[in-house]
Amino acid sequence: MPTQTVPLTASLEDYIEAIYHIISVNQVARSKDIATRLSVSRASVTEALRTLSKKELIHYAPYEPITLTQLGKQTAEDVIFRHDALKRFFIEVLAIDTKTAEESACRVEHAAPPEVIARMISFIDFLQACPRGGGDLLQGFADYYKHGKTRSNCDECISSCTVQGDRD
Repeated sequence: MPTQTVPLTASLEDYIEAIYHIISVNQVARSKDIATRLSVSRASVTEALRTLSKKELIHYAPYEPITLTQLGKQTAEDVIFRHDALKRFFIEVLAIDTKTAEESACRVEHAAPPEVIARMISFIDFLQACPRGGGDLLQGFADYYKHGKTRSNCDECISSCTVQGDRD
C-alpha cells in the first residue's frame, strides 16, 4: 500500500484510477480515452485534468499525452488497493456476486478509511487461516445466505472444531 497520497474527491479518485489503468495498457492516457472509460464529457475531463495537475498528480498540457507523477501513481495505487480489498471482502466474506461487488466497491472505496479496509483484509486472512474458520466457514455463510439455513448441524460442526483444536 502506498505511503503518501493526496486526498481527493470521489470524482477525482475515479479519474486518477482511470488514468492509471489506461496508462498501464497504453503507457500514456489521452483525454478522449478517459472520457470514454468514465462515460463523461471531454469538458469534464479537461477540468479534472487541470485539478489533478494543480495537485501535482499528473503531467498535463492540452493536446499532449497524460502521465502520472510519482505521487499520482501512489495515490492511484491507494485507490485501486481500497477498491480491490473491498471487492475481495464482498465476494469472499459476504458471498456477493462479482458484478454487485464491483459496483459496490466503486461506491464504498471513496468513503472507507484505510484502517477499516486494512482490518477487513486481516479479517479475510484470519478466516482463511483459522481452523475454526477457513473456506468452510465462508462457504457455510454463502450457503446460509442463499438458503436461509446451515448446511449441517451446528453442534456437530462446533464439536468437530473443538476436537480438531485439541489435537493441534
